[in-house]
Amino acid sequence: MNARSNGSPGPEPVPAHSRILVVDDQSANVQIVGSILGNLDHEIIPAGDGATALKRVAARKPDLILLDLLMPDMDGCEVCRHLKQNPEWAPIPVIFLSAADDKDLIVRALNAGGVDYITKPFNHAELISRVRTQLALKQARDRLQQLAEDKDELLGILAHDLKNHLGGMKMSAELMHRQVEKLNDERLDKLSHNILRSSSQLLAFVKQFLANAAADYNFTPHPGNVNLVQVADNSVQEHLRAARQKDLEILTDFPDNGATVLADASALDQIMDNLISNAVKFSPPGTKIHVSVAPSDSAVRCVVRDEGPGFTAEDKERMFRRYGRLSARPTGGEPSTGLGLSIVRKLVDGMQGRLFCDNAPGGGAAFAVELPKVKENK
Repeated sequence: MNARSNGSPGPEPVPAHSRILVVDDQSANVQIVGSILGNLDHEIIPAGDGATALKRVAARKPDLILLDLLMPDMDGCEVCRHLKQNPEWAPIPVIFLSAADDKDLIVRALNAGGVDYITKPFNHAELISRVRTQLALKQARDRLQQLAEDKDELLGILAHDLKNHLGGMKMSAELMHRQVEKLNDERLDKLSHNILRSSSQLLAFVKQFLANAAADYNFTPHPGNVNLVQVADNSVQEHLRAARQKDLEILTDFPDNGATVLADASALDQIMDNLISNAVKFSPPGTKIHVSVAPSDSAVRCVVRDEGPGFTAEDKERMFRRYGRLSARPTGGEPSTGLGLSIVRKLVDGMQGRLFCDNAPGGGAAFAVELPKVKENK
């Protein structure tokens, strides 16, 4: 409906070209609202009852809903509750329309999910002002959501591409340094050592940046088929040098197949990096770290177990909290921010996985990640 009216549009223009659903069992009220807002270049979608309103939302998804509070069959509060139970519709702002200035009724409407209310008969300037405010807020929220999605995408690129390239560069630097050591050339040995140290520091910086960022942003997974064995093995290879420096041995137990999971590849890489890095940090010299992958009918579980001090009951209560430092300290003086396990929890939960932790039999800590299994073609 695009009825026109000579009513004053108010002192400031509302955001134009928005789609507004007007729900009222009195067609005259729908026409009045359409006349006022249609003049401002908005698309007005009429609905005469709650059931029709929900169908209109499903078909055309408005930017704003003006919803009559008292209607037969399905009142405004019930319609609003239906809207808020749907994740796709829940962000749509709802302004209630009420013929009575009943405070209890208005509170009930706001508790149902409304953001504002307007009493009838309509004051043109008030209607325009309240609609303009809610549309402006929605546009601001939409912009923030887009910025958050852009940030998530950038973090995904950093987590996967940049970190992987730096990891490859560091491994190449390690190989070169081992070869140069055999030449007994002090100058080349110093240069290769500097390259290795710089690449290690740069990779550590990127990992720390990603850890801090992951603790702050809302994780939105982009699931695909990922080989958990490959991710776990890559992470083991990346931490071998640090393990050798502490005289640690990393033992693996991987199946030949059946380890494909539905997961976000970058997130899974970060999970394994955190768990194995923690195992290296907290393991006493001369001990072993065990990394295993085991598929079942519906899931694949990866367990990282060390032979360190384990954790106390108090540790278990706080270990997944942000900056939740444990009673044990890194055995080689490594830095520990207390963010790693909280990030693991966030990423695992975001991928509909399960995370387990316990003190391992005979000493040490064991962490297990379980993710949905993808059936592989035979």
